[in-house]
Amino acid sequence: MTLVHKTYGKGRVRVMRVHRGGGRHEVRELSVQAMLTGDFDRTFTHADNLRTVSTDTIRNVVNIVARENLALGNEEFCRAVAQRLLDSYDAAETATVSAHETRWARLTVDGTPHPHTFTLDGNGKPTASVTMSRSGTRIESGVAGFTFLKATESGWARYHKDPYTTIPETDDRIAATSMEASWLWRAAPADYAAANALILDTMLRVFATTYSHSVQDSLYRMGTAALDAVPELDTITMACPNKHYLLLNLAPFGLDNANQVFVATDEPHGQIECTVGR
Repeated sequence: MTLVHKTYGKGRVRVMRVHRGGGRHEVRELSVQAMLTGDFDRTFTHADNLRTVSTDTIRNVVNIVARENLALGNEEFCRAVAQRLLDSYDAAETATVSAHETRWARLTVDGTPHPHTFTLDGNGKPTASVTMSRSGTRIESGVAGFTFLKATESGWARYHKDPYTTIPETDDRIAATSMEASWLWRAAPADYAAANALILDTMLRVFATTYSHSVQDSLYRMGTAALDAVPELDTITMACPNKHYLLLNLAPFGLDNANQVFVATDEPHGQIECTVGR
């Protein structure tokens, strides 16, 4: 029998790069696949791994190149990873590196682009619900899957600790979520679309411009601000899973990582929910 074709590598290497240019941050999130061909036949045919690079090593190369090239665009970043793989491993004949970008659009607050807060490009789906009976009508509006993040000005510290606790305290982390929110009307606004836009803008302004001690802290203040801004609201309910960006330990490779390169992970996630009312 003949081995007709072979390739291997690492897929779904999810990496977030944060380029901190003074007070202005740029974020680039990619899901990378890096595949090699070359002199690896014996790993398939003779259980001989001597010349074959571990897929875990390939992932590390992606992360190291990310740390060394925080501002590269997608094409040049893929090129840099491929070049590093070919330069590092003589057995490799080709390196094919592809990436899908999760695009983040800079949030505008009061007409000014915010330095470190972003919303997912093509974001969110407006929702509406009406329950009508002979005794009255209940109207709710909302948004599903509205995703946003801030690259700094967020922390998680001074929480309960016990022998099961492993997460370290931090006063500077990425805070990101994909929010499901609905709000109950106690009276009809003059314009539902304008009122809904004001609610979302108000919540994002709070998120962007104030320090977040936790997602819980931000949600309560966001809900309170929305109720203050729109008197026709009765309650607002928010469900926000954490989108985790975990700081990569690059010390084994002689590199620092001052909140610049993160691995993106959706599961498991913290699930934070609350309802704020008058």
